[in-house]
Amino acid sequence: MRLGKTAVVLGGSAAGLCTAGALAPYFDEVVVLERDELPAEAEHRRGVPQSKHPHFLLNSGRRAIGALFPGFEDDLIAAGGLHLMPSMDAAYLDGKGWSARKRSAMTMIYGSRILIERVLRDKVRELPNVVIRDGVAVSGLTTRDGEVTGVTLSDRDEHIDADFVVDAMGRGSSVSAWLVAAGWPEPEVRTLDAKVTYTSRWYDLPSPEERPPSWWWRHLVIMPTPDKGAHPDEHEFLVNFFPIEDNRVIACMGSWGLEMPRTTEAFVESARRVRAPLFAAAMDRSTPTSEVHLTRSTGNKWRRYDRLRTPPRRLAFVGDSICAFNPFYAQGISSAAGSALLLREHLSRAERLRPEFSARFLAEQRKLLNVPWSLAMARDQGYACAVGTEKAPEWRRRLLEAVSGPAFRLIVGAAREDDVVDEHFAKVFNLDESLRDMMTNPRVIAGLVRYRIRAALGRHRVPFDFDARAEPPVTDYSPKGAAQQAVAR
Repeated sequence: MRLGKTAVVLGGSAAGLCTAGALAPYFDEVVVLERDELPAEAEHRRGVPQSKHPHFLLNSGRRAIGALFPGFEDDLIAAGGLHLMPSMDAAYLDGKGWSARKRSAMTMIYGSRILIERVLRDKVRELPNVVIRDGVAVSGLTTRDGEVTGVTLSDRDEHIDADFVVDAMGRGSSVSAWLVAAGWPEPEVRTLDAKVTYTSRWYDLPSPEERPPSWWWRHLVIMPTPDKGAHPDEHEFLVNFFPIEDNRVIACMGSWGLEMPRTTEAFVESARRVRAPLFAAAMDRSTPTSEVHLTRSTGNKWRRYDRLRTPPRRLAFVGDSICAFNPFYAQGISSAAGSALLLREHLSRAERLRPEFSARFLAEQRKLLNVPWSLAMARDQGYACAVGTEKAPEWRRRLLEAVSGPAFRLIVGAAREDDVVDEHFAKVFNLDESLRDMMTNPRVIAGLVRYRIRAALGRHRVPFDFDARAEPPVTDYSPKGAAQQAVAR
C-alpha cells in the first residue's frame, strides 16, 4: 500500500540506507540525500570518521538489516565479511588472565564499516524506486501547520516536496535547529560523556602460512585491568586486534579519560606497555597500512523528540540523529537498523499517514532505544571523568564504580559454565534483551548464585585466568554435549 508520492531521507550512511529500505514499499519514490560523494567501492569518506575504527554488527542488527534487505548477510560474507564465534575464535583477556575457549550461543559477523556500507549501498541500489543523490547538502526543512512538507537544498535553487522526511544525518544533525526556527520548542537533550578516546591503525596480516602455530585466534581482546595498584596507563586500555575482510585487522586502543597516542611512534610504544605482550607481538608480525586515527566524539546523546507536546508530523529520526551512543559498546548500526525496521512495521499498519503517526512512532522508538541507552549508562555513569545531564550523584557513581566491574566478571564467569546465563548474556550484548530483564530472571539469578558458591569453593567447571604474558590456551573446554550441539547447528 502506497502512503505517499515522495519520501526523503537525509543522510546516506548506514542509518539512512536502512531507512531507505524501510520506506521503499510505501512511497512511489524515496530520495536519499547525502553530502559526501559516495564511493563505488569500500572506501573511507569524510562524513564517517568512525569508519577507521572497529565496528561490531550485533545479532539484532544483523536480523534487522536482513529483514529490510533479504540476502544482506550472505552478500556481506561473500564480499569478505567473517562469520565467527567469539568464544572460540577470539583470545579474550579479562580479570587477571586469558579466558578459556568454549562454544557459546553467540556468533558475529566481522567486517569494516566501509564494507558494511558498501554492501548496504548495493542493496539499496537494487530497489527501483530509490534514488541516491550524493554531493548534495540540505539547508533546511519546509513546514506548514505543524507538519514537515519538504526540504531545501544548499547552493542551488531547489526544493523537494515530500510526504515524509527522515533525519539520518548523525550526531551533527541540524534538524533540531531547523525545527526551532520553524516554531517548535527545543527538545530536551540527555547527555553523558565519559571522555572515551580511542585510536586505531590498520594492518595487513601475514599469510596463514607465515603465522605462528600459536595463532589459533582471529580476534584479540584485552580488557582493562581490575588491579587497583600502580601500573602503566596502558593497563587501563580496552584493546582490540580486530579482524576484517581481505586478511586485514584494525589494531585499536581506547580508554575512559586518559590521553591516547596520536602518532605512529607513540602508538607502537603504547602497544608495548599493554598488559599482554601478544598485542604488540601481533602488530610486529603484521604490516601497517595506515596512519593512526584518533576519535574523541564519543559521548552518549539522546534528543528527546518524544517528549515534545506536539512533535512535527511526517518526520522521523533514525540513528545518531536522535540517539548516539559511546561507540565502545558497538550499538550504533544495530540500533539504527532496529529503528528503521520499527518504522517499516508502523508504515505497514498505516492506511494513511494520520496526524498521530509520528508521535506514536516516537513513543515506540523510545522503548527500543532505552535498551542500549540503559546499557551505556550502567557503565559510563561509573566514571569520575563523566560529564553531562546524566552524570550520577557521587554516591551512586562510587557504587557503580565499585560493583560494575565485579558484576561484569561474575556474569562472564557464570556464562562460561551455565548455558542459560550464557544465552541471556548474549541476548543483552546483542540488544535482544534489556539488562534489567536479564538480572530479574529467576533462572539467571540462580545461575549466578550457583557459580558464586562454586567459585568460593574452588570448584570451577571451566578454567580461567591463564597467564596474561603467555600465549592464550588453544584447548576447547566446551562440554562434549554442547560442542556436539554447536557443530550440529
